[in-house]
Amino acid sequence: MEERAACAQLKQRFEAAGFRIKENILFDEHGVRFEIDGFDADSRVGYEYVTREAGDGWDVDGDVIAALDERRSRGELHVLIVDEDDAPDKASLDQEIDSFLKALREAGVQPGAPKSADKPDKPPPTPKAAKKKSRKSK
Repeated sequence: MEERAACAQLKQRFEAAGFRIKENILFDEHGVRFEIDGFDADSRVGYEYVTREAGDGWDVDGDVIAALDERRSRGELHVLIVDEDDAPDKASLDQEIDSFLKALREAGVQPGAPKSADKPDKPPPTPKAAKKKSRKSK
């Protein structure tokens, strides 16, 4: 399965589950650094489809996968890593996604609340007394 098609499928499924995915962002935490295919920073949930086509093997190696698994076991971070050999087609990728999303639900991991940046920020109203003071001081 081509990486672009797999990532589109992953994004669609994760967003359908309520996650707010940003694609192809730099993940750099606790000595683990790579460009992750999709990540919801608020929920700390993401995915990486590892392919030879994208050259993922050099930065998403066994050490990175072990570090991500360790952080997942502590509930700090949840990243689905799927190797193209384990999910070479749409049906097998859906099985991987289904299993991962089910494990998230069972662990109580839910999509994060919408960021406040999604709503326009309005400053709190200024009390009338403060307005009068600022006018007098001018």
